[in-house]
Order: sequence, then structure tokens, then C-alpha cells
Amino acid sequence: MIEPTDPTAVKPAVPADWLYVESLDLEGQGVAHKADGKVVFIEGALPFEYVSANINRTKNNWERGTLTAVHRESSQRVDPHCPHFGLHQGSCGGCKMQHLHVSAQVAVKQRALEDNLWHLGKIRPETIFRPIEGPAWGYRYRARLSVRYVRKKGTVLVGFHERKSRYVADMQVCPVLPPQVDALLMPLRALIASLDAAETCPQIELACGDSVTALVLRHLEPLSDADLTRLRDFARQHAGVQWWLQSKGPETVCLLDEGGEVLSYALPEFGITMPFKPTDFTQVNPQINRVLVSRALRLLDAQADERVIDWFCGLGNFTLPLATQAREVLGIEGSAALVARARENYLKNKDSAQPGKVLAATEFGARNLFDMTPEQLIADGIADKWLVDPPREGAFALARSLASLHQQKLGLSEEPATPGANAWQPPKRIVYVSCNPSTLARDAGLLVHQAGYRCSGAGMVNMFPHTAHVESMAVFDLID
Repeated sequence: MIEPTDPTAVKPAVPADWLYVESLDLEGQGVAHKADGKVVFIEGALPFEYVSANINRTKNNWERGTLTAVHRESSQRVDPHCPHFGLHQGSCGGCKMQHLHVSAQVAVKQRALEDNLWHLGKIRPETIFRPIEGPAWGYRYRARLSVRYVRKKGTVLVGFHERKSRYVADMQVCPVLPPQVDALLMPLRALIASLDAAETCPQIELACGDSVTALVLRHLEPLSDADLTRLRDFARQHAGVQWWLQSKGPETVCLLDEGGEVLSYALPEFGITMPFKPTDFTQVNPQINRVLVSRALRLLDAQADERVIDWFCGLGNFTLPLATQAREVLGIEGSAALVARARENYLKNKDSAQPGKVLAATEFGARNLFDMTPEQLIADGIADKWLVDPPREGAFALARSLASLHQQKLGLSEEPATPGANAWQPPKRIVYVSCNPSTLARDAGLLVHQAGYRCSGAGMVNMFPHTAHVESMAVFDLID
């Protein structure tokens, strides 16, 4: 949260019904207090503003309302770049912070990271890393666009849901999507309206590679030959568009027509090219991802004689770059399909990552990392360093297993001794990439207070500008 510059300062006399906004929460709501101390969350309000609000929800300890007037405006308030952003009926719910200057958004997220680490993990990083920032617009290379045929109006809507609604917003532009995709919104509406299956295509999933724009059309009934022809014509008319079809679950996703360019993204610094399928997990923001991988590997500082484990390795986004530096790499991931893709990507890049250099020996394994145990940790062998990149749920079982083995070595554990615990050695350094500051803080608390590490640094990554999403990175070093 952004805090007031001086909470004890005497504020000017204002009407009793005005509210002074003290900070911003992670939902993008202003936080104020009534005279009786009751907290009020105000959509659309920014720190240091005096505002009026329409209260629409009341609980014993808090209230929630919507901004109705700004009496004294924040210096960080800006005009939203997108005409569909706002508090008005029908506004798009895809972004929450377009009314706040992007540099202030970064400050909010950095403070959220530090607050979570302290309040939940009881730790303060020794160093605060400079935030990783990139383009504020045109960054969203992955998106799930809802589709709705509105019979009464005889039109099709394609876009994100309306704010706090199940209805699809009437989006004609979207500046957070790449320009080539933004330009497709209206043509896609016309295309869907022309289909025989216009009323049974509820979703288009978007996945952009470096040169291919993959569109996954979810269809609830088989598409007619005429509809397939319309899709092919659309792809021919719009450069780089590649249609994929999904008739049921994610396992049914397939290319409309085989051949053509492969959907992929590059990590040029490491000479790596990563093919992927549009339903595979990849980072939303490719520009930030390149910087993220570079900084993570620089902080990890893997040496040519070291073994590294990449937990939650996915397609190998960090694993393959690590293989350009370390002696040996192990990538572990919960999805067997992603592990298979990671192996394929390793083989494709093995001899071509960097001139004159072959990727290090790398193995991959599929395992549920939310069920991690000390026994399994020992079975995976000793590694000099770890890279951890979990989903929003974090890496609690992994951190807990590491803490358990440390406590056993100190003779402080009440649990039965794990065979091999005394001979096993923990990693000297852990780089933890997080998409949820609260689970990072929880796991960091375990690493620092029970597993023998210090948090040598942490910083936020603005992967999703104009949203409340906080991506971050933290480094933990083993205390000798």
C-alpha cells in the first residue's frame, strides 16, 4: 500500500462527510477511515485524496463504496488511456489501475511485497532490488476473451467481462493487448457473427508468439465446412493469425491446419527458442519475461561446476537458460504434458543454444510438488542452487521439507529422522520467483526462521501493468 507521508499531520478542516484516502489496497481500492475508525474501501479513489463515496456494502468492521466525487485530487491521478476503463456501467473489468500513474502503480506493488514479507513472514530483505518494468501498453500476449452473441441486438461481443459482472464488455479497443491483436477485435466480432455456430462459440483464447498470433476457438458444436472456410479466410486476411480449435477440454486443442510457422518465443541472450502450444503456461508479458529470466540467472549465479534444480519448471523457461551455465540441471514440474514439452524443447535447443556450446546434461521429472516430502527431497539429490517458480499457491511443501531437514540436522525436530538426512546438503542459494506476495511471504518465513536462510534481497516485477497482480523475486542465502 501507499502510505500517507505523515499520518500524524494535522489535516485541514473539511466537511464531515468527506473521506481522506490513506492508502491503496491490492484490489486497487482506496482505503479511508470514518471518524469512528471504521475502514472504508472506495473503488476509484487514490491515496491523499479527499473524496465522497456511495456506500454499497456494510459490515461490522468495514464498508465498501464507489467514488462519487474527488474534492482534492492526487498528483498521481491520470486520465485512463482506454475508453472502456472506469466505474460506469458496462466498463471493462480487465484493468483496475489505469487512473493511477504507472510509476505509482509500481510503488504500490513494491510496498505490497514488503508489507507481506514483514506482516506474514516477519522478515525484511537485506536489499530491495530495483523494480523490473517494461512497456505499460501492448504487453498482454496471453488473454482469454469471452464471446457472446447478443440476439436482441444482433451483434457479437468479444472481450473481457464487465467490471463485477458475468456480462461481456462492449470492447472495441484494448490498449493492453498487442497492437496487432487490438486491431483484430472488431474483425473478430464480424467473423463470429458470420459463423453458422455464432451462438455456440463462447471463448477465444489468445497466445502470441514472436511471429504467430494463435487464436483458440472454443466451439460447443462441430463447425460446418463453411465455418472452417471462414476461419481460413480470416487467417489469410490477417498476417500471422493461426487458428486452433477446442471442442471440449484443453486436451482437445488442435491446429485447424497443420504446417506453417511454429508458435514460439525466443530468449536471445541465451540463444534459446521455446516452442509452445497456446494452452501451455507461458508468461503474459514477453518483454518482462526476458528481463526476469536474465535477472534470476544473474542472481542465482550458477557456475560451470554446479548442479541446479529448477522447481515448477514448466516448459523450461528457466531450465534451458540454466543449462547454458551449470554443469547439470534437473527440472521438476507437476504437469506431465509440460514435462514432455520441456524435454522436446531441450532436445531442439541442445546443440544450437550458443555457438560452440552444448547445453548441459538436463533431466526432467513430473511430480506433484504440493505433496513434497523430505524423503523425496533427499531422493532428488544434492544441488548447489535452486530456482523456484511456483503458481499462486506457492511452494509451501517444498519449503516445509527443506525446513524439516534443517531442523533434523540441528536435533530440534520432533519428527522421526529421515533416512539420509545427515548426508544431504541444502542448496547454498535459492532464487524464488513469485506471482503471489502472500504465499511468497509464508514460504519465506519458513526458509528464514526454520530452514537456516537469510533473505538477501527482494523486489517486484511489473508483469501486469494497470492490474493489481504482483509478481516478485526474492533471493535466499544459506547461513554458514
